[in-house]
Amino acid sequence: MTVYTTIDSPLGELLLVGEESATAKGGTALASLSMPGQKGGAVVRDGWVRDDEAFDAITAQLRAYFAGSLTDFDIEYATRTGTEFQRKVWDALDSVPYGTTTTYGRLAERLGLSRAAVRALGTAVGRNPLLVVRPCHRVIGADGSLTGYAGGLERKQRLLDLEAA
Repeated sequence: MTVYTTIDSPLGELLLVGEESATAKGGTALASLSMPGQKGGAVVRDGWVRDDEAFDAITAQLRAYFAGSLTDFDIEYATRTGTEFQRKVWDALDSVPYGTTTTYGRLAERLGLSRAAVRALGTAVGRNPLLVVRPCHRVIGADGSLTGYAGGLERKQRLLDLEAA
């Protein structure tokens, strides 16, 4: 069953979508975290059930992150989204430490991808369904510029400022 909730945050209202999971803290694996105006962001669908309590553990971690007291999330992700390549890229995003940034090129190197594959990697980063918790905001352009964040560059800058990256 797909469940959802919304929470207020410094980035605006966040939509959290999850699936029931016997192994996840609080019983919900996170499938999507999106924000208003996000390119490709989730929207509530027929058949989804609002269940604020199902997200208590996730919401607590998000609030701690935005308060500056949490640097690593311990959230189970729903696994049925994305292609094999996208999941490989998304897993690599999880290894970019809090308070740091990396470039698309360095991320491609880490994955053993050719320079020609950097564009495909960028597309996969842009399709990350778990903004904030899977830190695609930590990926910047080769020249240090802010590039390509589905939630908007202003929000990307706010997250990097929060992390002092």
